[in-house]
Amino acid sequence: VAPQPIVITHTLNGDGSVYFPRLVIDAAENSEVTVVERFISDDGVRSLVVPVLDARAAQSARVRYLAINELGDKSWQIGEHDSVGERDSDTLLATVALGGDYARVSTAARLRGQGSNTRQVALYFAGGTQMHDFRTLQEHAAPRTTSDLLFKGAVQDTAKSVYTGLIKIHNNAKGSVAYQTNRNLTLSHGAWAESVPNLEIETNDVKCSHASTVGPIDEDQLFYLESRGVNPDVAQRLVVLGFFDEVLAQLPVGDLAAPLRQRVAQKLSIGEPS
Repeated sequence: VAPQPIVITHTLNGDGSVYFPRLVIDAAENSEVTVVERFISDDGVRSLVVPVLDARAAQSARVRYLAINELGDKSWQIGEHDSVGERDSDTLLATVALGGDYARVSTAARLRGQGSNTRQVALYFAGGTQMHDFRTLQEHAAPRTTSDLLFKGAVQDTAKSVYTGLIKIHNNAKGSVAYQTNRNLTLSHGAWAESVPNLEIETNDVKCSHASTVGPIDEDQLFYLESRGVNPDVAQRLVVLGFFDEVLAQLPVGDLAAPLRQRVAQKLSIGEPS
């Protein structure tokens, strides 16, 4: 068991730079590891980063992975995260995307061993002219496997986001359970979000559900806060931060939840309350 999270930071400094990092996590039987990968660049720095994650959890292993996109406004990211879970393993693939001009992440969690479990969670917040594109796969290829996905996003100004997800359950994966949830807030009239959930099920002895929503902040929530004297801008911030708290609570490194929450508040341009 790795006693502390392993933190890897990629800083892109050179204008016009292209970076192709690859991370391999191979967790042996009954082992446990948490890895955090951060991607950072300054505003105005034109760069492209194409990260690849290959993670494997052997029997009864536990793997936690978190990718944080803190890239500047001229950087692009095109990432691919892939995990394989063997018998009775447990994996978590988490993503926080706040930066970049264009960010696309494809995440695939493949359950190959009986009794294996996986979770996928993501927080994404796009502003200005940003574009965030997420594509996910929950693949059940063994009996009594479980997957749970929760992606939450917000878009403001003229930003765009799209989520496309697939739950695929093979005919031998009897007794499997799969959940897929994608929620999106549109905070400006010019912002746009799309959600496309999909199911592909080859056996009837399973339990599956998918849900997706796209829409503005609930006016009843804003009215409730404002009727108690809360400033409208602060009320919006509180609702958005509360919306993301469900994802922040599931991040594999709890110490990062507070600074990431602060980054979200800063992106709303109204800061944290005093």
